[in-house]
Amino acid sequence: MITSVINRRTFLTTSAAFGATLAAFPRDAFSVADTVITILHTNDTHSQIDPLPANDRNAGMGGVARRATLVKRIRKENPNTLLVDAGDVLQGTPYFNFYKGEVEYKAMSAIGYDAGTLGNHEFDNGVEALAAALKFANFDVVSANYDVKGTVLESKVKRYVVRTLGGIRVGLFGLGVSPTALITPENFKGVTYIDPVVAAREVVKKLRDEERCALVVCMSHLGYVETGDRGDTFVASQVDGIDFIAGGHTHTFMEKPVTQAQPCGAKTLIFQVGKSGIYVGRVDFTFRSGKLASASARLLDLRNV
Repeated sequence: MITSVINRRTFLTTSAAFGATLAAFPRDAFSVADTVITILHTNDTHSQIDPLPANDRNAGMGGVARRATLVKRIRKENPNTLLVDAGDVLQGTPYFNFYKGEVEYKAMSAIGYDAGTLGNHEFDNGVEALAAALKFANFDVVSANYDVKGTVLESKVKRYVVRTLGGIRVGLFGLGVSPTALITPENFKGVTYIDPVVAAREVVKKLRDEERCALVVCMSHLGYVETGDRGDTFVASQVDGIDFIAGGHTHTFMEKPVTQAQPCGAKTLIFQVGKSGIYVGRVDFTFRSGKLASASARLLDLRNV
């Protein structure tokens, strides 16, 4: 399923220059005591190793080499940077057909991804094939609602991870879409799907109360669904404590992030950047005295790299 929350032509002409300050987090002038945590995110890259071909409407855009250059530059500017992915790394070009995920995960490792979650297409060749591909992933793969205990994925997929940057503890977890009608049962054999709201509540509580995380980030392959269903907005509306959802699955090109009220009244930021690695999303979280003070977000256009 592919959706768009803006006019496509308008998006392509305006997105690169876009910079949004979030109303949920009042923006103040930076101080010496500020710590900025930068989250870079991608989704649904679908084995697009090279820039898109000439016959594609986004010809020349994307490609892992440009992404690597961009990430290196941003990390030089701000060492407190994390790079995450919201799933469907696999499937879509002959690279996957021939190399079964090796090329994609090697490329992500070379770029320097810190964490990623699983999309439905990660299971296209089955659980054992996915485990074999993940041997080439030198970064953490997380999923809070795919229970992989007892499968060959058990040693390769974690419920969550915690990173500390600039003294700020950041909790990272993932959520996957229901396999019903999306993943062949045989290819999902041994994996148990858990309702994402139930899983998120449990893992966020652990990240906040036990791991003492000041920032909680979810990589979601549930999809951007504005009302109903179990998409990103629904999960955010039902779960306290998620600061940011880096979304995927619906290939939604968002000109700017949206916010969703949590049950407690706080806001969750939701951002999804289309597909094929055409764009990279960037969110800067500013901490003052260890507490989240503000956030700003924008799209990064790889054509300018």
